[in-house]
Amino acid sequence: MLLASEIGEPPAAPCCTESGDERKNIEEKGNINTAALFGSEQVIESTDNGDLSSYVSAFIEKEVGNDLKSLKKLDKLIEQMTESKMQLEEQVLTISSEIPKRIQSALKNAEESKQSLNRLLEQETHLFTSINSHLLTAQPWMDDLGTMINQIEEIERHLAYLKWISQIEELSDNIQQYLMTNNVPEAASTLVSMAELDIKLQESSCTHLLGFMRATVQFWHKILKDKLTSDFEEILAQLHWPFIGPPQSQTVGLSRPASAPEIYTNLETLFCQLLKLQTSDELLTEPKQLPGKYSLPASSSVILPIQIMLTPLQKRFQYHFRGNRQTNVISKPEWYLAQVLMWIANHTQFLDEKIQPVLDKVGSSVNARLEFSRGLMMLVLEKLATDIPCLLYDDNLFCHLVDEVLLFERELHSVHGYPTTFASCMHILSEETCFQRWLTVERKFALQKMDSMLSSEAAWISQYKDITDVDEMKVPDCAETFMTLLLVITDRYKNLPTASRKLQFLELQKDLVDDFRIRLTQVMKEETRASLGFRYCAILNAVNYISTVLADWADNVFFLQLQQAALEVFAENNTLSKLQLGQLASMESSVFDDMINLLERLKHDMLTRQVDHVFREVKDAAKLYKKERWLSLPSQSEQAVMSLSSSACPLLLTLRDRLLQLEQQLCFSLFKIFWQMLVEKLDIYIYQEIILANHFNEGGAAQLHFDMTRNLFPLFSHYCKRPENYFKHIKEACIVLNLNIGSALLLKDVLQSAYGQPPATAALNEIGIYKLAQQDVEILLNLRTNWPNTGK
Repeated sequence: MLLASEIGEPPAAPCCTESGDERKNIEEKGNINTAALFGSEQVIESTDNGDLSSYVSAFIEKEVGNDLKSLKKLDKLIEQMTESKMQLEEQVLTISSEIPKRIQSALKNAEESKQSLNRLLEQETHLFTSINSHLLTAQPWMDDLGTMINQIEEIERHLAYLKWISQIEELSDNIQQYLMTNNVPEAASTLVSMAELDIKLQESSCTHLLGFMRATVQFWHKILKDKLTSDFEEILAQLHWPFIGPPQSQTVGLSRPASAPEIYTNLETLFCQLLKLQTSDELLTEPKQLPGKYSLPASSSVILPIQIMLTPLQKRFQYHFRGNRQTNVISKPEWYLAQVLMWIANHTQFLDEKIQPVLDKVGSSVNARLEFSRGLMMLVLEKLATDIPCLLYDDNLFCHLVDEVLLFERELHSVHGYPTTFASCMHILSEETCFQRWLTVERKFALQKMDSMLSSEAAWISQYKDITDVDEMKVPDCAETFMTLLLVITDRYKNLPTASRKLQFLELQKDLVDDFRIRLTQVMKEETRASLGFRYCAILNAVNYISTVLADWADNVFFLQLQQAALEVFAENNTLSKLQLGQLASMESSVFDDMINLLERLKHDMLTRQVDHVFREVKDAAKLYKKERWLSLPSQSEQAVMSLSSSACPLLLTLRDRLLQLEQQLCFSLFKIFWQMLVEKLDIYIYQEIILANHFNEGGAAQLHFDMTRNLFPLFSHYCKRPENYFKHIKEACIVLNLNIGSALLLKDVLQSAYGQPPATAALNEIGIYKLAQQDVEILLNLRTNWPNTGK
C-alpha cells in the first residue's frame, strides 16, 4: 500500500494564490499526464471524483492481478510515476512564477487607464463650461445675423423675380424686333427659348410670374402661328392640297416647271418654322382626347405642320359624315372607313418624297406618313365612339360594323404599315360594353352557323373526296367549316390590344369546341347501331380532325403568348394548382388541353365500339374454325400442297371485308389505331380460344401455322412491313407447336430442369420466344400429341 499512496499523492500546492482559470489549467495538465501514463480514460474520472485509493487499488489489480510474475513490472511503473511527478512539479513551479508578473502588469495598466480617464473628464467639464459661456455671449449676434440673412434672401428672391421678368421682356422684345424686320425664323427660335423657360418655371409657386410667362408665350405663339399657317396654307393651295384623286393624277399644280423648286423650297422653310412652334403649341393646346373608358395608349399630339395639312380633310370628313348628310348613314360604316384609307393612299407618295426629307433634315424622329395616318385615325375613332352606342342592340348592324372595322384594320396595318402600338379601332371595340356585345353577337352567329352546317345535306361528305392527296384526313364538310369558323374568329380578335380581351375570346372558342363536341356526340349516339356506317365514320374523322388541328394550334406563337398571359392571370387569381401552373409554365400542357382530352376520349370510345363490333363478327365467323379437329389432321408430308382450312374462310373473309370497308371510310391515322386494336384482341382470342382450347398433332400444328402465317398475317401486310410482330402470342405458339421432336424434347427438359432460371429464358429466346412466359410454353408443349413413347 506504500506504493499506492506514493503514486496517488498529489504534489504540494504552491504558496501563491491562483485564479480559477489558472487552477483549472493546472488540473487539466495533471490529468492529461496521468492519462498518458496509464493509457485509460478512467484516470480522469477517478481523479475528478477524488477517490485515489480506490483507483490505485484498481490499477494495481489490473496491472499485477493474481499473477506473481507481473511483479517484475513494479520497478518500471515506479520509475514512470516518479518521472511524471517531477514533470508536474516543474509545470506548477513555472506557472506559479509567471502569474504574479501578469497580475502586476494588469494592475499597472488599469491604474494608468483610470488616471487618463480622469484627465479626459476634467477636460470635458472645462470645454462644456467654455462652450456654454460662448453661446450665451454670441446669441445676440446670431439673432442680428439671422435677421440680416433673411433680408438678403428676400432681396435675392426679388432680384431673381425681376431677372425672370427682364428675361421674358427681353425675349418678347427680340421677337417683336424680328417680326418688324420680317425675320420669322429667328422669331420662331426665340419663341422656342421662351417656351422652354415656361417649362422650367412649372414647379415655381409664383403664380403671377407663371401667368405672365404663359400669357406672353400665348400672345406671340398666336401671332406667329397665324402668320405661318396662312403662308403654309397658301403654299399647299398652290400644290392643290389635299389630293382627292389617285396618285397617278397628282400633277399638284406644277404646270409651270420653273416655279416648282421655289414652291418646294418655301414649303420646306415654312414647315421647319412651324415645327419650331411645336413646343409652345403643346403648352397652350389641350390635345383632343376620347373618354378614358376606351383606354387609348398615351401619345403626343400630331406635329403642328401635319395638323395644318390635315385641316381641310378634317373639314371634309365633318361635312360628309356628321349631321344630316346623305353620306352619313349609320348602316354604312364602310363609306367613311374607305374614304380614310383612300386619303392615306392618295397622300402617301407626297408625304414620303416631300415631307419626310424635311423631317430627316431637322433631325426629327417623326414618320410623316404615320403621323398623317394617326391624325386621320382620330377622326375614325371619334366617329366610331359616336356611332356604336346607336347600333349596339341591333345585331345585324353591329355585326356589319365589326366586320367592316376589322377589314379596315387589316388593310391599315398590312398595306399602310400602321403600328399596333398606336391608337386604333380595336381600342374602341375593346370598351367593356361594346366588347361584351361583340362576344355575344360572335357567339350567336357562330352557333347559328354550327346549326346550319350540321343540318346541311353535305355535312358528312368531304369536299375533297375525289382528290386523294388532299383528302388524307377524310374530313367531313361540317368539321372543316367549323374549324374555318374558329380560324376566322382568331383572325378577328388576334389584334386586340390587351391579353385579357384575347383570353375572353379564347374562352369563347373553347366553349364553341365543347358545344360542337356535344353535338357530334349526340349525332354519334343516333348512329351507334351502325358503328361501321358512313356517318359514324365521318363523325369519327371529324373528331380526329378537330383534335389534330387544336394540337397544332397549341404550338402556334399566338396561342403560346396567350398561354403565358393565362398563366399570369391564373397565378394572380389562384385558380389553378401548383402542378397545373407548372405544366403550363413548362409548356407540358396547352390552352386547348381540356378540349383535346375530351375529344381524344370520344375518339377512343368510338374506335373501341367499332373494334368491338368487328371483333364480334369475327368471333361469329370463327365458330367453325374453333371446332376444327386439330388432333386428327394429316401431316404435311401426306399432302401434296398445303391449303387454307375451309373453316377459316368465313373468319378471314369477314376480317378482309371489314378492313377494306374501314380503310376507305377512316383516315389513315384512325384506321391504323383501329387495326392495331383489332389485332391485339384477335391475337389474344385465337391464342386463348383456339390454340389453348385444343390439342395438336403434327398435321394440326402445321395447318395452324399455315393458316396463320400464310393467310391471316398477310391480310395486314398492306398496313405494315412485319404483321407477325403484332400477333406475338399466335406466332410464338406456332413456333412451339411446330418444333421438331428432338428440339421439343430438349426444350422440355431445359424448362423442367431450369425452372425460372436464366438458362430457360436463353433457350426460349434462342428459338424465337420472347412474349410467352415459361409456364405458357410448357402448356403449349403439353398440347402436342406427337411425342415419342419413351416410357416416361
